[in-house]
Amino acid sequence: MKKQWVPVKESVTVSEAYQRLQDEGYLIVGRREVPVFEERDGEPVPVKQQIEFCITMPKDER
Repeated sequence: MKKQWVPVKESVTVSEAYQRLQDEGYLIVGRREVPVFEERDGEPVPVKQQIEFCITMPKDER
């Protein structure tokens, strides 16, 4: 079973992205939030969280 991490675009909500992936036939098997940092005054500063879904295709659709 091949898994792939797909980022949620900033222009859509998490629930919209989740629904779109389900409508396209993907099985969502995980979710993670990855911090995005920006350097200010030589120090890393968190600016946002990048949300990603781990998806795979169901066995019968591969």
